[in-house]
Amino acid sequence: MLIRKATASDAAHLVQFINMAADDLPLHFWRASVGPGGDPWAWGRERAARETGNFSYRNAWLAEVGGEVAACLLGYPAEDEPAPIAPDTPPIFVPLLQLEALAPGSWYLNVLATYEQFRGQGLGSALLAQAETVARAAGHRTISLIAEDTHRDALRLYAAKGYREVARRPLVKGDWRVDATEWVLFVKALD
Repeated sequence: MLIRKATASDAAHLVQFINMAADDLPLHFWRASVGPGGDPWAWGRERAARETGNFSYRNAWLAEVGGEVAACLLGYPAEDEPAPIAPDTPPIFVPLLQLEALAPGSWYLNVLATYEQFRGQGLGSALLAQAETVARAAGHRTISLIAEDTHRDALRLYAAKGYREVARRPLVKGDWRVDATEWVLFVKALD
């Protein structure tokens, strides 16, 4: 296994991982953003390939197995003092922003995802270790992440790696079809 920084040319993989990690919520948002007749995947790829922004390839690392992209980590520093949630924020994102605000100054692990055919090979553990290395190097004393309550394998992994559950918020679904009912915030203190 090799872990490497993502490049702009990895955008097609990044959008798949970003979408997987949140059970099609990004795709749901991209569809709304491009409107009827637009290509939501192209819009997502454009966002992933840009130089700035949280979902930029510059905030991502990929794990490769046998030369094939297998898994992804995407993260960035959380704000030290989160701004109030804007009144025009789509309700579907409000619980996520509320939870993010409970871990100010942490290094926020936004995406950890593995293609199905590569699961069970320790890639998630390796990328969690990479996230902790990156967070420490950037001077962060904590790392945070948010997962859905239905991602049971991921929840077990986080608990086994020393992440503790801090808070939960109900999902706001609207017309987003998902089985999960809650977002769960985990935080880990870094040595």
